[in-house]
Amino acid sequence: MRRPSLILLALLLVAACAQGRYVEEDEYNDPRRDNMTRGGLFGEGGLIVFGTSRSGRDEGGGALGVNAFLWRGALDTLSFMPLASADPFGGVIITDWYSPPEAPDERFKVTAYILGRQLRADGVRVSVFRQVNSRGQWVDVPVTPDMATALEDKILLRARDLRVQSVQTAGR
Repeated sequence: MRRPSLILLALLLVAACAQGRYVEEDEYNDPRRDNMTRGGLFGEGGLIVFGTSRSGRDEGGGALGVNAFLWRGALDTLSFMPLASADPFGGVIITDWYSPPEAPDERFKVTAYILGRQLRADGVRVSVFRQVNSRGQWVDVPVTPDMATALEDKILLRARDLRVQSVQTAGR
């Protein structure tokens, strides 16, 4: 009895793998799909899984898991630092260590968290790490709290500018 169950399970797994189809490139860029409300599990006004907000507006989310304006604003703001990791679905950007040219014995690392799909002031959090070179060893030192706040403000300002630009472009 046990052996036929395993064979049946293996056949079901193999059959499930073969149910896909090739998706053409133009299906991703189909303008007929632009106005579709996606992700309502229980119909209009129901549980939203993916896609648009309950209002039916995209609010800059796009295909990302987070707000596209905050995401782009964070990438633009941190572009002077080398990028170690960027997860647009989880909303996490991690830079590598960066030493300013004017202070080679000091280096910084930044982690930016985009916290949601709406463009809001509390939608971004930044953590800054700082090290100084002391006798050939990098040592962690505290960062002033206003450094993270200043980066958050710059990200929000850039995101707002990107939002304004998209509205102006759409109005043309």
